[in-house]
Amino acid sequence: KNNNIAIDTALTMLIPPPKSCDTFVYVGAPILHKPSKKLLTGTGTLFGKNSDRPSEERHEVIRVRPRSYESTMSQKEVVQCTYINVPRDKKTLDCVLSRPCWMWGCEMGANECGVVGGNEAVHTLLANELDTRDENGALEKRLLGMDILRLALERGTSAKHAVEVCIHFIETYGQGGPCCNEDMEWTYENSFLFADQTEAYVLETAGIKHWAWERIPPGDFRNISNGISIRDNWGAISKDIQSICKENGWWDGETKFDWKRALAAGGRAHSNLEAVGREAAGLAHLQALRDKSNSMLSAESPDLTPRWWV
Repeated sequence: KNNNIAIDTALTMLIPPPKSCDTFVYVGAPILHKPSKKLLTGTGTLFGKNSDRPSEERHEVIRVRPRSYESTMSQKEVVQCTYINVPRDKKTLDCVLSRPCWMWGCEMGANECGVVGGNEAVHTLLANELDTRDENGALEKRLLGMDILRLALERGTSAKHAVEVCIHFIETYGQGGPCCNEDMEWTYENSFLFADQTEAYVLETAGIKHWAWERIPPGDFRNISNGISIRDNWGAISKDIQSICKENGWWDGETKFDWKRALAAGGRAHSNLEAVGREAAGLAHLQALRDKSNSMLSAESPDLTPRWWV
């Protein structure tokens, strides 16, 4: 019996722990106003994220107070990110951030303007761009996705502005570098989800400097789960990505450019690109939340049990 327990324990240790990095948003979701017991429509944004960082990695929640350097600002003043420096801005916003302790950047956070954001690891056909080495054979260090997220939250006054901040730093400095203090070979591309009270944006990256974004309008919802998900409904894309995909045979240059089909499936027409796994489960959860909200709004005596709004 003891031997069986030992074997079961050993086998359990060999099974990798479940990983789940998922982020969702519901813009303009109905919110329960508890004092009046009324369901208010279009008044708030629901945002949530979980993390699949290494279990032994310590995280902390910090407040980064607003700073203003307008009177002493010089072009030489910089911000020390995890690996590289970037120019300091004249003003930064009050933020609450959740981050790995060893890193300057953050995995999720919110700022005083009501902008929230989170980032996830993704993988595209341009991921090999990140595997560039310095003279010592180590991964070349640029901005990490979490650095870019923190820069966006410290400077972005709206969800759209946060996306614009991200794009600036991605195009100017590029992404890349070791993403784990215990594994200096682990690097990845990034996706981001930003939201404020009125709208949200998914920003997905490929390679060092390529990107696409999609807007989520009021009344709609969206989720991401460690994979690129923007299709041909992008609002904007980086200027060279279409020519790169055409040269590689990932896009025919005639049909509307499908970001996911090109960068995840190499343009293969018969690839299954629908949401699966955690992404499909997250989408089903949001659809159920919407359906429940709609039924409550249309009912004469809706069930306002708080469990639906926790």
